[in-house]
Amino acid sequence: MKNSNYKHLSLRIDEELLKKFHYVCEYDGRSANGQLLYLVRKCVAEYEKEFGTITKEA
Repeated sequence: MKNSNYKHLSLRIDEELLKKFHYVCEYDGRSANGQLLYLVRKCVAEYEKEFGTITKEA
């Protein structure tokens, strides 16, 4: 189901790295999209833990 709150992000990635990424996704039981969301959320959480909550919209 489409949600207007979600944005599309394109990514250029080397074929070999993509294959390895899909392998990791399968191991973690996530789709590639789910794995990317997990990693982005983790990155933001780690940043906010170190530098404080991000309040300014980019």
